[in-house]
Amino acid sequence: MLFASLVFVAFACGQQSAPPAPQSSDTTVKDKNSGANADAQAKGTSNDRLFFALPNFLTLENAGQVPPLASGQKFKVVADSSFDPVVAVWYGALAGISQAENSEPGYGQGAEGYGKRYGAAFADGTIENFMTGAVLPSLLRQDPRFFQESSGGFAHRAGYAVSRAFITRSDSGRPQFNFSEVFGSAMSAAISTYSYHPHADRTVSNTATVWGSLVGYDTITFVVKEFWPDIRRKLHKNNQ
Repeated sequence: MLFASLVFVAFACGQQSAPPAPQSSDTTVKDKNSGANADAQAKGTSNDRLFFALPNFLTLENAGQVPPLASGQKFKVVADSSFDPVVAVWYGALAGISQAENSEPGYGQGAEGYGKRYGAAFADGTIENFMTGAVLPSLLRQDPRFFQESSGGFAHRAGYAVSRAFITRSDSGRPQFNFSEVFGSAMSAAISTYSYHPHADRTVSNTATVWGSLVGYDTITFVVKEFWPDIRRKLHKNNQ
């Protein structure tokens, strides 16, 4: 709800008239974004970061027709995202929250418990990133990138973003079922649950819960990615 409110405010404020000077600055920002989009079309990925921090390299804004990514490119961009310093800090925060809630008690508490939770969070995220963004997309020849809709109303764009969890592009550009996301998340959940998570959590029901959580988290992330450019432009405009 908070995210939806922020997006609504961004849209509403974007319709207001701006004085001449900010309009000129805003045009400069648009020009920079256009240049970034052209660069993205050329190399097939982006340098964008969600909220100016988290890697968002597999998201393209107004990209149009772009060439497919080679398998090597898929693995490289996923590796760059997974081992980014900001991501390491992000997993540290998630491990701290997990420790405070004492989730998966088998890890214990104290420094040892935190270290185990940090390692598990890092491994969980990295395995899922590679399975859904590189391994299966390479084997199945699916495109792991998120192409923003960027047009239409809030409901239309939100619906489009949610659908990307189940519909994606093939490397040839055709829409198809997103096997990479759905089955990649399932494989990630099984690998992590039955290898390094506490023995008490190694059950089919827990694996299914983790699978659902991964797909749900990725779906929410798609929605954030869809509306992030609107929020970014609004923040730039306010700074001007």
